[in-house]
Amino acid sequence: MIIKPTKTVILLLQIIGLVVCGHTQLKAQEQIKPAQLWFDASGKHINAHGGGLIAVKDKYYWFGEKRGKSMSEGVNIYSSSDLVNWHEEGLALNVMDDPTSDISRGCIIERPKVIYNSKTKQFVMWFHLELKGHGYNAARAGVAVSDNVTGPYHFLKSFRPNGNMSRDMTLFVDKNGEAYQIYSSNENYDLRIVRLTDDYLSPTAQDSLLFSKHREAPALFRVKNNYYLITSGCTGWAPNEASVHVAKSLFGPWKYMGDPMSGPDSKTTFGAQSTFVFQIPEKNKWIFMADRWNPKNLTDSRYVWLPIDIDRNGDILINWKDKWSPDE
Repeated sequence: MIIKPTKTVILLLQIIGLVVCGHTQLKAQEQIKPAQLWFDASGKHINAHGGGLIAVKDKYYWFGEKRGKSMSEGVNIYSSSDLVNWHEEGLALNVMDDPTSDISRGCIIERPKVIYNSKTKQFVMWFHLELKGHGYNAARAGVAVSDNVTGPYHFLKSFRPNGNMSRDMTLFVDKNGEAYQIYSSNENYDLRIVRLTDDYLSPTAQDSLLFSKHREAPALFRVKNNYYLITSGCTGWAPNEASVHVAKSLFGPWKYMGDPMSGPDSKTTFGAQSTFVFQIPEKNKWIFMADRWNPKNLTDSRYVWLPIDIDRNGDILINWKDKWSPDE
């Protein structure tokens, strides 16, 4: 009798075979497969949650939360030349053993985003920070810098922007080089935007309420003269319906456009939550990035990346795809 091995057994045998033969590199992938296990070049599950992308020369860099089963372990960074196959570059920002540090071991680091300041020649990282032992009561923004995209990043400070609570957040650099932080505030009932100082290290007084709709997980991008903002509702780790707003100015007014998702489980954002929208440089192509959270084992949270379609009227649509290539 011939017993056919399962797909899981076949995958394990392939990985074991690679290790036995002395090869640690997996075969290059050709497509992104949303919500499936995504392995780096060494065969390890990519650990970069709530993250964002930045392009530097001919490479892409993916920053995200390094998560243990439940603990926050810093910020990981991966590099790629095609947005599909990723090489682990290590820890960009590590938690500290110093108990007096704001990022001492046991703190919570979420939604790290990195932007480049062409004036100071520094890479600047912002993230949502919760202090050790304070639960989610600190609600602060943290800032770190590096002269190199891969780090290591030096932690500078944490604070509440203009005294406002700061939880889920993202960064956005406009065409004129001005940078902004978009952040959930007031126990996540408010969504705010603040322009950053020229060095991108601090908030300015130009800080404004976008809307009060109990939204989080902001992902902001620009298409021609329109700004789009994708957010999620506030339901803890459970997924919910996404929404998109559009505006001609970053400070509004913002117009509600509905739910841009389409396909199976679209009403729960395909079981995921938005984190970032990345425009492929020099191309009219945008990638929607989201996390399918697994609160019982955060390390195993999966990634949902999908292309964004934009029609002639400026409406956006994000269709589910089992697999797709950025070259399509």
